[in-house]
Amino acid sequence: MNFTNIMRERETRVSFVCQAAVVALGFAGCLFISVPAAAVLLLVSIIVITTQFMPLSKRNEKISRLCGDIDDILRGADNVDLSEYCEGELSILSDEIRKLTVRLREQNSALIDDKRFMKEALEDMTHQLRTPLTAMLLVLGMLRRPELSENERAEHIRELYGLLSRMQRMLETTLGLSRLEAGAVEFKTEEISVRELIEEALEPLSIPIELKDITLRTEIKGEPTFRGDRLYCAEAISNILKNCMEHTPEGGEIKISADENALYTGLVITDSGDGIPEQELPRVFERFYRPKGEDKFNKAGYGIGLAFARKIIALQNGSLTVRNAPPLGAEFEIRVYN
Repeated sequence: MNFTNIMRERETRVSFVCQAAVVALGFAGCLFISVPAAAVLLLVSIIVITTQFMPLSKRNEKISRLCGDIDDILRGADNVDLSEYCEGELSILSDEIRKLTVRLREQNSALIDDKRFMKEALEDMTHQLRTPLTAMLLVLGMLRRPELSENERAEHIRELYGLLSRMQRMLETTLGLSRLEAGAVEFKTEEISVRELIEEALEPLSIPIELKDITLRTEIKGEPTFRGDRLYCAEAISNILKNCMEHTPEGGEIKISADENALYTGLVITDSGDGIPEQELPRVFERFYRPKGEDKFNKAGYGIGLAFARKIIALQNGSLTVRNAPPLGAEFEIRVYN
């Protein structure tokens, strides 16, 4: 029994002093009556006080070991065993420490994943921006040539404007996706008409679709509705439609169908492009993912619109899936559950 460690606690010191004073007074009183009685009283008192302080000594030893284990945990040790504290008055404390340890490890793992994700996202964004920036430098170099005709100069300026617009869209979409993943977006909830939502999503794409001579077919059964954020849902559907438009050849077709049942409101968008290789279907919604062999310089997409769309729909109790539609084309299905 380590007496010094026990006496560090103020309550223990006060208790010991009080008991020692009582024993001293009793011993002094017994001396006037009988010396053997005083000796017996002193012996019994020592045994009682020792018996009382032995559990305190063991408890202090356990607390010291527990403090050492906590220090090991804080230093990153993964093999600390707290099972020896599962009994007695320290069991509740050790159980709470075990829960705290699990939570801290989970948070640490999440922070590591977030750091890795941010690093990869920045690397991907840098890589994606390098291509249009290189193209812009080339175009600017061509604009400096004095022998350019007015038509050629105007064409290069239009190309430069297009590259800048694509970069702006990519940055805005990436920022929006990052805010969604960080939980910094508060969705509004309102009753949304699917028919009106499709019209709103198609509005910014009407001219590009017309220029590519793409036929747009819409089949809506009844007047399906669901509850969600109109602006974000329109952005999600617009991103899907934009992807379909980019992969649909001139003179092709995009079909939009919608209906509603007791479980969910469904929306299916199908294009008449070349479809998606089966082995790449699981990766379509990954951030910055582009199919192998696709010309990144000429295509307008950057591989974040679909990731953004899926995140928006998932956060509003929905799902977005993709499959190939025979004989040709890709088919995106949105389900928003009631």
